[in-house]
Amino acid sequence: MDLYVFLAVLVAAACHAGWNTLLKLDLEPLTATVLMVCASGALALPIALYLGLPGSASWPYLAASVAIHVGYFLSLASAYKVGDMGQVYPIARGAAPLMTAVLATVFLNESPGSYGWAGIALLACGILLLAVRGGRASKTFDARSVGFSLLTSLTITVYTIVDGSGARASGEPVAYTLWLFVLSAIIVGSYGYVRIGPPLFAAARTHWPITAMGSALSVAAYVIAIWAMTVAPIALVAALRETSVLFGALFATLILREPWIAARIVSAVMVLIGALLLRMR
Repeated sequence: MDLYVFLAVLVAAACHAGWNTLLKLDLEPLTATVLMVCASGALALPIALYLGLPGSASWPYLAASVAIHVGYFLSLASAYKVGDMGQVYPIARGAAPLMTAVLATVFLNESPGSYGWAGIALLACGILLLAVRGGRASKTFDARSVGFSLLTSLTITVYTIVDGSGARASGEPVAYTLWLFVLSAIIVGSYGYVRIGPPLFAAARTHWPITAMGSALSVAAYVIAIWAMTVAPIALVAALRETSVLFGALFATLILREPWIAARIVSAVMVLIGALLLRMR
């Protein structure tokens, strides 16, 4: 991977951790998620219209990705509703390379190699440590939090493969990603209004600065990541993105004032090293 791609993906990882941090500030998680998705779609729309539609070969991927992303956003909101970011985020992000490696081995006959399997083992241990010891002192294990986090991770695994392939088929990775945000906003926004109702608009008026900031970080993070998947191996970019778990652990402690739990820091480092090992040969 070229140095400029490597650095760009690290920036995307920090942006991703940043908008996830904002989801935990002040608002109920589902409301925050709906507002963030809608604001991201609004931000992406004018640029998407200017760039035009991506290549028609990518449209089936785009349709599938929108459906998967809706599941991702809803499972993520559910995870944050019942769990701390310092526990939810590393599990959700860290388990994705693990699932990707296993599925690639079983269905695509692509073994990650000895370093890769070492990474899988390290990821599994890090996730287990988080699941058992990563919650607040009063709650050593929260089955719902861990379950929703793992469900989120499964959606991440699937949409990463779909979007990497779709962006390559489109020939227009930026346009592909921006239209993904626009279409996701329509569906998630409609669901949010049915579920939440008029209070959604009141929340938007009150919390628009956080929403605007989060949407900018979200769009930047995924545009960079999808572009990187068109110039570097998808699995390598996906693994490198998981450096976001370290940014997430840092933000959860410094910004959200979540407790400084040693298990979270140790497991975050284990997840990071394991994710990087997945692509070493």
